[in-house]
Amino acid sequence: MLAESFKFPLINSILRWKDLFSTFNKVAMIAVAASLIGIVVFLLAGSKDGSKAPKGVRNLAESTVEFIENGIVMQTMGKDGLGWTPFLLSLFVFIYLCNAPGIIPILQMPATARMAIPLFLALLVWVVYNGVGFKHQGVKYLTHTIWPPGVPTMLKPLVGLIEFVSNIIVRPFSLTVRLFANMLAGHILLVTFALLTQSLITAETKQFMLKPMAILPFFMLVFLTAFEVLVAFLQAYIFTILTAVYIGGAAHPEH
Repeated sequence: MLAESFKFPLINSILRWKDLFSTFNKVAMIAVAASLIGIVVFLLAGSKDGSKAPKGVRNLAESTVEFIENGIVMQTMGKDGLGWTPFLLSLFVFIYLCNAPGIIPILQMPATARMAIPLFLALLVWVVYNGVGFKHQGVKYLTHTIWPPGVPTMLKPLVGLIEFVSNIIVRPFSLTVRLFANMLAGHILLVTFALLTQSLITAETKQFMLKPMAILPFFMLVFLTAFEVLVAFLQAYIFTILTAVYIGGAAHPEH
């Protein structure tokens, strides 16, 4: 029976990887590679002659910078936020390059499908936007965060509790889970349909009638792979634009 030949691996075995060497596994390797690729791309782009029309690596780098400035910074923070372009650009590129290996043969694992990297990035963003809030508003930042202007006095205890939990505790948690859960779900789906396709193709001779059925999970695998290309970009974009919204809100509470 197919049920006997199809054995889904333990969830731990598709999320944890043997160390390449002490305390350094494939997920860490992907994260390091993502950092190095981003650095190299922009170093190469910066070394090109700026007087010539951009092409190749420089064109890619300039297009990415323009996307961050026009599609994220100007939409959420305005001209005053252009100084945050390098930070948001680094965030977007790093997350995207950590997401992309989920569809690359051999690697087949987004580094953001593990909790550590999304959590670290979310805590970094939390520190940044709260630091910006205190820098621009002083102690008033905390009171404005907990008690938005116009809240009736009688409702302040309840609203204060809700706003504190929402803005101080839930935000970094939601940033983490949104990125981690989406990339993990995609990874598990790809593994599931890949294993199902393999099981049908390699079915025993007496089950040869099942072999043509492999086309169904295979098409689903192709579709999900294409979909994960979009998800990898979308999750990097969502994380970055929410970061810009939080920083903009902390710097300019009136908006």
